[in-house]
Amino acid sequence: MDVKKIAVIGGTVLLLFFVISQPGASAALVHNILGMLKDAAESLITFVSNVFQG
Repeated sequence: MDVKKIAVIGGTVLLLFFVISQPGASAALVHNILGMLKDAAESLITFVSNVFQG
């Protein structure tokens, strides 16, 4: 096995452990990440629209 495959398997196991042992905290973390991605996308859209408006 190469190191990359071991790292992926280890990360997956750690993620599953976190989701199974603390589902509420996992859901909150995913919600926060999605909120940050939404804010970043809105900021990028605002930037691009301001650039093309002149």
